[in-house]
Amino acid sequence: MKPFIGVTCSMEVDRSYYMTKNDNIKAIINAGGIPVILPFLSQNTDIEQIAKRIDGLYATGGYDIDPTLFGEEPHQKLGTIIPERDFFEIELTKKMLSMDKPILGICRGSQIINLAAGGDMYQDIYAQINDHVLQHTQNSPRDHGSHFVNVRKTSLLHQITNKKKIKVNSFHHQANRSVPKEFQISGVANDGVIEAIESKHHSFVLGVQWHPESMTDEVSMNIYKNFISACNCL
Repeated sequence: MKPFIGVTCSMEVDRSYYMTKNDNIKAIINAGGIPVILPFLSQNTDIEQIAKRIDGLYATGGYDIDPTLFGEEPHQKLGTIIPERDFFEIELTKKMLSMDKPILGICRGSQIINLAAGGDMYQDIYAQINDHVLQHTQNSPRDHGSHFVNVRKTSLLHQITNKKKIKVNSFHHQANRSVPKEFQISGVANDGVIEAIESKHHSFVLGVQWHPESMTDEVSMNIYKNFISACNCL
């Protein structure tokens, strides 16, 4: 039996649902999972039922996250936010963490994992980090690796990639800032921006700031294969 993977989708300000990239669906299918696109529910009992029924959660990229959720006022550079999505994804992630079910977060999804666990984030890395910041919104094809990420040796990400340095694509202006003690930073760009986080206590909880679904290299494929493998172990 293939595992059922709950996939978060996107929503426009007019409340219409959409999937940002079909690459997300194909990545799950190609790795051996069955993707199930999730609507944004508001009742905790409904969200708990979803958490119980899916074998893994795949939190995709998308719009910005409401900064009031981590105690900040909106920065001038804050982009579009969708409150329904923020609430649903954070609550579902909390329930998945409590059940120790596998989670893979991509870009925004990595930030959702961090916030659900008690961390915080930069609303805009270019305005809020004083040091020189790399180009994190690349002007090149989506499948092109535009900068490097240094991988922590004692990490799940290192086990998956078997590399000290990987090349990734980049399409973000927000990023994780403070990571809770139950998590570790497993990947960092050369400018110090956090590129990957993971749980130190759960079976498989990994968030990456880049978009491996849009790449075809071995590292990207292994991220999905290991995620689906963890979902199969339930």
